Amino acid sequence: MTTGTPHIAQRPKRADGRRNYDAILAAARKAFEADGSEASLENIAAQAGVAIGTLYRHFPVRASLVEAATRDGLADLVAHAERLLSSPDPLGALAEWMERAVRHFSTFRGLVGILAQSMYDEGTPSYTMCNAMHHGGADLLRAAQAAGLVRADLTPGELFDLLSGAAWVREQSLPDRDDSPRLLRLVLEGITTRDHRS
Repeated sequence: MTTGTPHIAQRPKRADGRRNYDAILAAARKAFEADGSEASLENIAAQAGVAIGTLYRHFPVRASLVEAATRDGLADLVAHAERLLSSPDPLGALAEWMERAVRHFSTFRGLVGILAQSMYDEGTPSYTMCNAMHHGGADLLRAAQAAGLVRADLTPGELFDLLSGAAWVREQSLPDRDDSPRLLRLVLEGITTRDHRS
């Protein structure tokens, strides 16, 4: 599924452009964490000390601003999967990566839906990083399956559906009540082969 050419924002080379870009990105991260993915772009521009036109020059669509704000977190998940792939404990590696993935997917309200769409839609700015992250998680899943620790019929797509569900629970949780760790433990119990359940 494609919806056109995605706009992936790049940090400008000129010093004044970099200052504006960095200020917008910092303001966006704060706004998204406080108000979710639908945070006001006008307020973000104001907090960054730039005109709304400047924001749009750097980030023509909201999705490109969300992509830039979450790019580092997705890159960290990709790199972490690569590091964990050589672990002598493939189930522990998968569980550790899943926990980190759920935390990132629920960084702010609305992100889990954006990432779920971006994983399969080449027309979204986050597609490339989401695709790389998906491959990293799939590699960890296959390693655990090859070791006989995770049920063989679980597909990477199903794993990410489960992670998205746990992330949505975390996203919707009250500040003093996060049920996602228990839900993730139940997910792990459900996907682990019978002989290796705790």
